[in-house]
Amino acid sequence: MSPTLLLTEQLISRPSVTPDDAGCLDLLAARLAPLGFACERLDSGPDTFRVSNLWAKRSPALDGQAQAAIKTIVFAGHTDVVPTGPVEQWSSPPFTPTYRDGRLYGRGASDMKTSIAAFVVAVEEFLAATPAPAIQIALLLTSDEEGPSVDGTKVVVEHLRARGERLHWCIVGEPTSVEQTGDMVKNGRRGTLSGRLTVKGVQGHIAYPQLARNPIHQAVPALAELAATTWDEGNAFFPPTSWQMSNIHGGTGATNVIPGQVVIDFNFRFSTESTAEGLRQRVHAVLDRHGLDYTLDWTLGGQPFLTTPGDLLTAVQQAIEGETGLRTKLSTTGGTSDGRFIAQICPQVVEVGPPNASIHKIDENVRLADIEPLKNIYRRTLELLNAQAAA
Repeated sequence: MSPTLLLTEQLISRPSVTPDDAGCLDLLAARLAPLGFACERLDSGPDTFRVSNLWAKRSPALDGQAQAAIKTIVFAGHTDVVPTGPVEQWSSPPFTPTYRDGRLYGRGASDMKTSIAAFVVAVEEFLAATPAPAIQIALLLTSDEEGPSVDGTKVVVEHLRARGERLHWCIVGEPTSVEQTGDMVKNGRRGTLSGRLTVKGVQGHIAYPQLARNPIHQAVPALAELAATTWDEGNAFFPPTSWQMSNIHGGTGATNVIPGQVVIDFNFRFSTESTAEGLRQRVHAVLDRHGLDYTLDWTLGGQPFLTTPGDLLTAVQQAIEGETGLRTKLSTTGGTSDGRFIAQICPQVVEVGPPNASIHKIDENVRLADIEPLKNIYRRTLELLNAQAAA
């Protein structure tokens, strides 16, 4: 059994459902400390939802000026997993690593314990061959990515920013591939902006509409306009910004009562062609033009980020082609990731991981044939960036 596969098994065996780390970070710190990493716990959150965070960094013994000049690459990921769902529907226990038909089954196999194991083993192999690298290496790991994402990577980034840590490159181990490890990487993500709109009316008997004011009827024309609006055209890296309603709640449950209010939940996934403030202003303009009596509560889940071709993307693309022969596809599709927080202090952030077809599903799995290539891609990327820094 390869070291990557063995470590993946050890991580899957820990039932680390958000926000419980279940000892994953202790296991990983024990592997990193002998390599010269200073392992710092930055746990956060209330006792009822305590989040485990690890910042591990390996710095060469240099004077202050030389230390400031050296570049840092960060491997970022999350040890937490989503709930298993009905255990009886799994073909094997979700936290017992199990092999069938050339695949490893278990919760977190794809999202993202394989990537974390590949990070660690890639670093071990790289440092064994290059004990005095020209770059600094760090790992940022959290147990709150699948949950609220309030006390995880976001908090670590705030700590790092406050003390002036400089990050140059970051690889997030999200499962980005489609058919084969390396066929797709994410070089950015759309922003996410949610709103809860409450349109107020006057409750009354449905047979006497003149004595009431139906907020559903009033809201519908504005909602239709919002749904038909072109917010931007996107760009070479991002699709156009989209606006989608996810929930509508109105009425008392009785069929003969005009409701006093209707509540609509909606979300923007927005490109770098739009800003959160600009989208807010445009929505309010539509609602005001329709004369609605409303309140609107906004939640900005994350700003969009984009890494254009440069040092990191070039190294990752070369590593993937050298290992797999694939010319990877760049994409910004999908949901959010912790890359949105790291991008605030790191100019180049990409996501590279195994295929994502089974993530969050019953019988989550990863092909055995995808594991070692992923580790080798990470190691090759380190080698390429180190050679560039040493030149």
